[in-house]
Parts: sequence; structure tokens; C-alpha cells
Amino acid sequence: MSLRGVLLDLDGTLFDHRSAADAGVRAWLPSIGLPATDEAVARWTALEEPHLAAWRAGTVSYPEQRRRRLREFLGTDGSDAELDAVFAGYLGHYEAAWRAFDDAADALRMIAAAGLRTAVLTNGSAVQQNRKLARTGLSGLAGPVFTVDGLGVAKPHPDAFRRACRSWGLAPGEVLSVGDNHALDVVAARAAGLHAAHLDRPGLGPLDEPCRLSSLRELSSCPVWP
Repeated sequence: MSLRGVLLDLDGTLFDHRSAADAGVRAWLPSIGLPATDEAVARWTALEEPHLAAWRAGTVSYPEQRRRRLREFLGTDGSDAELDAVFAGYLGHYEAAWRAFDDAADALRMIAAAGLRTAVLTNGSAVQQNRKLARTGLSGLAGPVFTVDGLGVAKPHPDAFRRACRSWGLAPGEVLSVGDNHALDVVAARAAGLHAAHLDRPGLGPLDEPCRLSSLRELSSCPVWP
């Protein structure tokens, strides 16, 4: 079955979430009277995934996972409106730092030039992830965006990939999954019947991964590339 589409992760793959989040929290903490120490930044970062996981599991709403993260970080409580206002301060600084990786647009154009379709599969929310693509100039290049709230399931469940492919109108064997998280974007994709490539920007491995890239510009080196 020949390759027809490339399904890309967003955060850490096309969009530099980690740098934006780091810059955002360092700018935000002094605005609420807290020092922007490395320890505080690390703690805020560590609280991100557990609360997002609760949202992806369907146990809390997207706004509520933000409030719970904030309550745990500050060690205080408040009304939903008060917490939402405080979190909005962080979001403003985070969004001000939004950037695409410098290889993202080039890679999307290269994929299109090869006659392949592109789409995004992300564990983020539809509203925020589409805003990221729009703000970074990638919306017109990235194709459809498949999210947890649209698919009803998150990576690494293989059904996230299967449902995305079904919605896209492609068979899993016709699709190459590309992402920075080996477990979520590579192992899970292969379990669903897709081809997969690991975008390993920091070079941390796993070193035995058969399709390991240091940049999105290396996509044409994948064995399945047409």
C-alpha cells in the first residue's frame, strides 16, 4: 500500500510548546507576586500533564483541569471566575511566545510537493490547537486537525490514529505518523497499522529506532517516502 498522507503531531513537532510555556510562566510569575525561579518553573511544568490527562480521560472539563493545576500550584482556592482570571494571565504570556519550529513550514511544503496529504493529530483541545496553527501561519499548510475532543480518544490509544485516518478517508497503511514522543506518536501509531517516524530533536533516542529524524526536513529519508 503506497503512502498517501503524513499525520503530524503538533506540540513538540510543528509547534515549540516547551519554549513558549517556559517563557510564559517566567513572565507570568512576577505578575502574581512570585519569583520566577527554576524550581517554580519546573513545578508548574510538572503539573501540566497530570491535569491534562484527567481532561483527556473525560473526568474533568478543559477549564477545570486548568483550575486544578492552578489550585495545586498556588496551594490556595478561589471561585472558578477568580481562578480563570489568574490563569488567563499565564495564557497571555504563553500565547505571546507562540512560535512554530523553523523547519515546520518547509516540511509541510515538502510533503505537499511530494503529492502527499497532511493532517495534524494532537492531544490538545481543538480551539487552542487551531489557534496555534493560525497564529504561527501553519493553518493553510497543515490540513485537517484531529483532536481529543473531536475523536473522543487520545494518543497513545491506537483508536486515536484509526479514527483520524477514518475521518481523513485514508487507510492506516497509507499514512505516516510523525511526532516527537516515541511512545505516543511512533509505538502507538504502529500498533494502529500506520507507518511512523520519530522526530528526535534532542538526540536522546531510542537509538535503535529505524526511522529517527533530527529535523522535519529529513522526512524524505524515511523508507516509506515515495
